[in-house]
Amino acid sequence: MGLMSLCLCVFLGVRERLEATERELKAMNDVPKVAFAVSLGGDGLQKTTSGSKTLIYKDVLTNIGQAYNSETGVFTAPIRGVYYIRFTANSPTNFPMSAVLYKNDLQIQLIAHEQPSGEGSDTASNGAALQLEQGDRLSLQLWHNTQIWDNSNHHSTFSGFLLFPM
Repeated sequence: MGLMSLCLCVFLGVRERLEATERELKAMNDVPKVAFAVSLGGDGLQKTTSGSKTLIYKDVLTNIGQAYNSETGVFTAPIRGVYYIRFTANSPTNFPMSAVLYKNDLQIQLIAHEQPSGEGSDTASNGAALQLEQGDRLSLQLWHNTQIWDNSNHHSTFSGFLLFPM
């Protein structure tokens, strides 16, 4: 093999690796950026004594990718992947408190719940890495006969972000 053939071989190998790296970078850049953090906000108590109630988190702190809808309180997964989801609930201690995560209208056993416990307020939280399919919807609800409270300090929150696509 002559010097010219060797140089051509090395050049083609480098070119192939460069093109493969460019494809990988493009694939990484094509993954949507998804992160949201919202709060019930307002200055008051939400309570239900007649069935469950969907919580609508109106104060949007972050909504990269626009996957959270502040009119409905629903996060919709834009792509299949693993997402980290977390929520907190705060309430005066004179009445039971709850926040229950639902996926596609079914309870998925991520719950923050506290029974009445005297004077003051209680805070509870929960979270997990969840595999979601594109279009899966997450929302939080109050259980029947419970309450939750928030104000401008963002005590009761709902947040999540895409860890990686699948």
